[in-house]
Amino acid sequence: MGFFEKIKNGLARTRENMSASWNSMVADFTGENEEFFDELEETLIMADAGVDAAERAVMRLRSYVSEHGIRGGEQVKAAMCEILAESIGCEDNALHLDTHPSVILVVGVNGVGKTTTIGKLACSMSAGGKKVLLCAGDTFRAAAAEQLTVWAQRAGCDIVRHEEGSDPAAVVFDSLAAARARGVDVVIVDTAGRLHNKQNLMNELTKIRRVIDREMLGCSVECLMVLDATTGQNGLMQAKQFADAAQLTGIVLTKLDGTAKGGVVFAIKRELGVPVKYIGVGEGADDLLPFDAHDFAEALLA
Repeated sequence: MGFFEKIKNGLARTRENMSASWNSMVADFTGENEEFFDELEETLIMADAGVDAAERAVMRLRSYVSEHGIRGGEQVKAAMCEILAESIGCEDNALHLDTHPSVILVVGVNGVGKTTTIGKLACSMSAGGKKVLLCAGDTFRAAAAEQLTVWAQRAGCDIVRHEEGSDPAAVVFDSLAAARARGVDVVIVDTAGRLHNKQNLMNELTKIRRVIDREMLGCSVECLMVLDATTGQNGLMQAKQFADAAQLTGIVLTKLDGTAKGGVVFAIKRELGVPVKYIGVGEGADDLLPFDAHDFAEALLA
């Protein structure tokens, strides 16, 4: 299956939720029917794009239609695709891992697919010729290290782990030392998603980040937060809590294939100003895809 087809299939539930009203609106569009814009805004909100993002996108489309005298449905569809892509942000969404070693710190609450995302990243990078080391920094969740070890074996990469209940920052410290000694290209760090209270979790992440910044001075560091797309707008509240503690550089949006709320991508960019760098559209190791704003918008409106 092609790259675009995977994105399109992954967005099937969101697109189906939008398609009946969207197709009807496009078919009836004349450039002068005000109901079109009201219905479009409502459709985007129902897809969990968020009120602000939906209002802004529709306002831009309204201006574009007026300025260019658009009357046909295909023209308005193409214009909407461009506007949605630009609203997500067309900047470089790639990971920046320019040093050897580089670090990817992965954060997020339990249950969002954090460990699976790490495993998929490790498989992809190993297949691309990079030497990867996994750091089992979640020492609080039972069997977290075992789950990560299975992914390390699948990806053919090393893993550093301590006993359950160990200091996560110590595991990170040892992982970074091992990476330097073994000539590793990328260290991917798993972290806990829940301690006995939220403040302790944030303090632990801040401590881990300090260890990375101190031990890897001058090295490339990506901090990715994994969000479950099925939680929609609720995931934004989680992201805001993690942003300061971990210095987020990007979002990985998982389980897009299981939700009709794929429009949350637009709300993420609007509310957080942090790019979506990967999307998960299935269970397979190759179903974690680099995010492309134009492909996403086009698949959503296909």
